[in-house]
Amino acid sequence: MIKNKKGIIFGIANDHSIAWGIAKKLHENGAKLAITYQNETLFKRVKPLADKVDSELLLECDFSKNNALETTFNEVSNKWQNLDFVIHAAAYSDKKELNGRYIDAGEENFIKSLNISCFSFTKIAKLTKPLMNGGGSLLTLSFYGSTKVMPNYNVMGIAKSALEASIKYLAKDLGKRKIRVNALSPGPIKTLAASAIGGFNYILKWNENNSPLKRNITVDDISGSTIYFLSDLSSGVTGEIHHVDSGYNIIGMKDADSPDIFEKK
Repeated sequence: MIKNKKGIIFGIANDHSIAWGIAKKLHENGAKLAITYQNETLFKRVKPLADKVDSELLLECDFSKNNALETTFNEVSNKWQNLDFVIHAAAYSDKKELNGRYIDAGEENFIKSLNISCFSFTKIAKLTKPLMNGGGSLLTLSFYGSTKVMPNYNVMGIAKSALEASIKYLAKDLGKRKIRVNALSPGPIKTLAASAIGGFNYILKWNENNSPLKRNITVDDISGSTIYFLSDLSSGVTGEIHHVDSGYNIIGMKDADSPDIFEKK
């Protein structure tokens, strides 16, 4: 389904990253990968992982730096004449800004969070377009906090909401070129990024107790859905936010059979 398809993965930080689970699944299914890392510190973690999936390119790309994405795509275009997919799994907020109230959000972190978490995907779409002459698939990651208020998520909820809106507009803009734009919205899962969210263990337990499938999701759940969106199985699907959350997004209130749980102070 995706054998010999070529694509870039943004957002691998370590071997617990959702993006790493996706990279492994793509490699197992014969995809050719280019992998990015944010900086020299993360290079030490990402390089061994890139080697495991026979990454054909390993490129530094810090979304906060001017022209970083342009440089990355120039290097990719020098290696490959076309791209089939891009995975965008990067987001940012100052950890301190995730605590307390959203109304107290700082302007500097707000702008930086929206730029890295949302606008970067729009910029990637624009840079990808010339390399997808035969069509392709752009896939990003969102979260339930984009549409519902979640504890200790604050500005990231705004950023993910903007990201989901941009998916629809990008899907419209790129549809004529047969470029599909979609998002996965995973349930809570332990990653480096999730460690910044206060009370995350409480969120995990709540989701497990109240989701229809009565379990938290795994990276394999997410990477399996990725195969669908990057292959011809989803050739008629664009502009979608696909929940991979054991069904939690359909729930309106606490399950009557779910135990009461209390976060330890």
